[in-house]
Amino acid sequence: MAGTVYLIPTTLGECDLNTVLPEGNNTITKQIRHFIVEDIRTARRFLRKVDAEFPIDDCAFFILNQHTSELELNSFLAPIAAGHDMGIISEAGCPAVADPGAAIVQLAQQKNYTVVPLVGPSSILLALMASGFNGQSFAFAGYIPIENSERIKALKKLEQRAIHEKQTQLFIETPYRNNKLMADILKHCQPNTLLSIAANITLPDAYSKTKTIKAWSNAVPDLAKKPCIFGLFGA
Repeated sequence: MAGTVYLIPTTLGECDLNTVLPEGNNTITKQIRHFIVEDIRTARRFLRKVDAEFPIDDCAFFILNQHTSELELNSFLAPIAAGHDMGIISEAGCPAVADPGAAIVQLAQQKNYTVVPLVGPSSILLALMASGFNGQSFAFAGYIPIENSERIKALKKLEQRAIHEKQTQLFIETPYRNNKLMADILKHCQPNTLLSIAANITLPDAYSKTKTIKAWSNAVPDLAKKPCIFGLFGA
């Protein structure tokens, strides 16, 4: 009988696991010895938080990132075929959501293996919840283009969808480029368009505000090196 693929959420930053993850997750995680992870060191630290006595030396880790080949992906699921449960651990938040874990989940579904997502924090959904924007129709655009003209074009396209379709538009940037993105939003989006910013979600210094572009221009926050979710919506 084949094993089960468990999608194991982690915290979004340094905080107490008990504040964001249910105890039931720990019970399942403690029973698993085969893990697919983005980074072994991060995964080991997480497992030590789950249980200080976690038998990490008895575990097998498979690294899944942007460099992993399709051939390797197939080999990662060998323990499932042998009857072992496996856990997929993301660097932060929920596996397979804006995360390379989606590739292995797709393969597991194709092979008709049982896939079980565990409850945990999703920065995308938490930012949406706190924004006050349309939660019935929304889109996550991922990373905004780096090249200046493409970035401006992308922002204006997202803004038009937010205004005309009344669809919430969520997107992200690499934390060290947040301030540059913020400057571009303020410069190129319309004054009455609503902008939400959710930073360091679930952490002690969490920040979530929604204002018009014009209002943000009067008090621009320093977002450097802070994981943020940006959102646009038509006023």
